[in-house]
Amino acid sequence: MVYKITKKSGISYLTQGLSLVCQPGLRRFVLLPLLTNLILFSACFYWLFSRLSGWADQWIGQLPSWLTWLEYLLWPLAIIVVLLFFSFIFSMVANWIAAPFNGLLAEQVEARLTGVTPPDTSLRQLLADIPRILKREWQKLKYYLPKAIGCLILFFIPLLGQTLAPLLWVLLSAWMAAIQYADYSYDNHKIPFDVMRDDLKSERLPNLGFGFAVSVCTAIPLINFLIMPVAVCGATAMWVDLYRSRHMPAA
Repeated sequence: MVYKITKKSGISYLTQGLSLVCQPGLRRFVLLPLLTNLILFSACFYWLFSRLSGWADQWIGQLPSWLTWLEYLLWPLAIIVVLLFFSFIFSMVANWIAAPFNGLLAEQVEARLTGVTPPDTSLRQLLADIPRILKREWQKLKYYLPKAIGCLILFFIPLLGQTLAPLLWVLLSAWMAAIQYADYSYDNHKIPFDVMRDDLKSERLPNLGFGFAVSVCTAIPLINFLIMPVAVCGATAMWVDLYRSRHMPAA
């Protein structure tokens, strides 16, 4: 298989991920992450939608009386922010559970795109890799938490914070989605988290576009069940196009 490397937009990589995930031979690596998403998101979004309206009303109710005219503008924004926040939290939990299998999927997709023979990973090897993989997930969480807490604090600052915080939260959600799914390929090659983060910063625009598209899909019922393996495939395609040659010059 000859794969032509071209630089595309972030959304294009997500679309490419959808075509990759449907290829024969990859479906068995998709099944378990897909079932994980199905069970977790079904339960979590049922709980979320039963409380969503009340939370949005409570947040908007903190506005001063002279700004009540903003309610019609801020209410949809509040719903979007809450959906993105909980979508990311639910995705993070699902990614912890499915991380070993997502790493396998990224490995297989990279092999297909580059034409190399995919490694034959045994169950024993997979189990041996779990501590390293979970340590990597913990690194992402440590990177994310201070920024998330800063955004949440901004929500409690009248006017300026309540205007700025939703925009920052959307950007943070997009950035963290890009990091989450790009990292599987980097971790497969034992490349440090800090190096991965700096690589993504060097191509910030396509990564933010990719992460924003993933975040939006994660907030949409039914689509959110399918987005995890699609995002893994799309991020792996981005790794092959933009970053693989930096760390594997001989390839």
